[in-house]
Amino acid sequence: MPTRFKRHMTIPEFLARSVQQHGRRVAVRVPVTRGGVQQFQDATYRELWDLSGKLAAWLAGQGIGAGDRVGLISKPSVGWAVAFFAVQRLGAVVVPMDAGLQPGEVARLLTECEAKLLFCSPQRYHEFTPLTQSVPTLNEVISVDVALGAVSLWDVLPDREVAVPDAHPDCEDLAVLMYTSGTTDDAKGVMLCHRNITSDIEAFLKVVEFTSEDSLVTIVPWYHIYGLTTTLLAPLWVGATVTYTDDYRNLIALARRVGVTVLVGVPKLYHSLYRRILENIEGNTARRILHRFVPRLVGKLLKDKLLGPQFRFFVSGGAPLAADVGAGLRRLGMGMIEGYGLTETAPVLTMSDPFTPIPGNVGRPLPGVKVKVDKPDLEGYGEVIVWGPNVMLGYYKNPERTAEVLTPDGWFRTGDIGKLDVEGRLFLAGRKKNLIVLESGKKVHPEELEWEFLRIPEVEEVLVYEDRSRGEPMVAAMVYPNWQVLKKQGIETPDQAKARVWEAIRETQRNIAPFKRLRDKDCIKIVDQPFEKSTKQDIKRHLYVRA
Repeated sequence: MPTRFKRHMTIPEFLARSVQQHGRRVAVRVPVTRGGVQQFQDATYRELWDLSGKLAAWLAGQGIGAGDRVGLISKPSVGWAVAFFAVQRLGAVVVPMDAGLQPGEVARLLTECEAKLLFCSPQRYHEFTPLTQSVPTLNEVISVDVALGAVSLWDVLPDREVAVPDAHPDCEDLAVLMYTSGTTDDAKGVMLCHRNITSDIEAFLKVVEFTSEDSLVTIVPWYHIYGLTTTLLAPLWVGATVTYTDDYRNLIALARRVGVTVLVGVPKLYHSLYRRILENIEGNTARRILHRFVPRLVGKLLKDKLLGPQFRFFVSGGAPLAADVGAGLRRLGMGMIEGYGLTETAPVLTMSDPFTPIPGNVGRPLPGVKVKVDKPDLEGYGEVIVWGPNVMLGYYKNPERTAEVLTPDGWFRTGDIGKLDVEGRLFLAGRKKNLIVLESGKKVHPEELEWEFLRIPEVEEVLVYEDRSRGEPMVAAMVYPNWQVLKKQGIETPDQAKARVWEAIRETQRNIAPFKRLRDKDCIKIVDQPFEKSTKQDIKRHLYVRA
């Protein structure tokens, strides 16, 4: 029998509580450029509540009620947050979609979930309005911000006080239908109820300390569950201020301007940041010596210069963080919390300590979450399976796929390969479906090699896969070279690049077990374009490697 969980708060309930406690504080803030000048569009907790209430009243007048699906496709903005909470207060279901999806893809998802209304970005309003003709249930398209020729939510808000039709949903009611984009082409609708999300927030905040005094800056968009739970809803739970930006180039300046205390990002951000820090250290003899003997002193100087003395720690998730980057930042006294989770688990399952002495782990399970390794091999690696109140209800209209991953007693099969150490810390090796099994029976995790090869300066991007072109399974790699580095070495052609990359890989492989190694130079294929990636920066493996 499925487990019956205790009652948890709903999303409207916790927001109402935060409004009571922190009404005048800024809740969300997004930089916008108008007339060449960067300004902030923001809303206090009270404004967010009042605006979402007025929009909920308007939506109710359009026939939106409990259980109805409403699409939301836009980069984060104040309007995005207002629309999200308005739908929640009606007991309806938000269907957040990747802002980069094309109209045909959006039409397919809206048709499947039978959405009645779509909120979209102002820049794409005219792309999406024709969908009212092709999606049978779709009645209206509304922009989340003002734009020429577009009907925006700001245009439809009542200009007077209105009775808000708060529906007071149950914590077991569906709140969010989140389609997995990932790296495959068969997106699945993950059904997350209020309890899934709020239980995960509660557990997350028992491990990661957010307070009302925090100024959190995030580059993780809210239309992914990692961004929605950890960088929008969790901070609002405690009364913190959330600033979203997708401007990598000016991120540090923006973070310093808003007095950042917590920075939440994906590994790509931290790999780039750590590279900049090392360049700063190597370019100064005194810093280089101090870094060797008193790294925390150098770290404090750099942290104060880059982010300010109020800064507390980094949070990384969404993809694996290179072990040397996490360890290097911690050695400098900069706390780095790594997490692991999936859309199907709302998403957070484990979080590491900010200064964990064991590199490469993604932490211990959150309170109330159970993690096991199913059928471990001799090294302790097996499929990671999990249980807890944050595990999804199932896949929308897809009982067969649901049955494949959810056991009758509520355990979720993640499809990830990992092992647990004696203290309960989880170490991940890669995806089960990507595993390379050699003729010897030995197993190679492509992700492990990719992490190693990405440390090579001459390698910009890499995809490790199983090659059978020589009649037996072998480890091979497609590489997009770092031409900026190679050209400084006088290397201009793909053949020259292949020779140099192979030389660097062969050197790197000395620290890798022989059976995992690329056998020779012919196991490398140089590609002439960067790999196509999802918005989480995962390579879309299915486009390059046959399953």
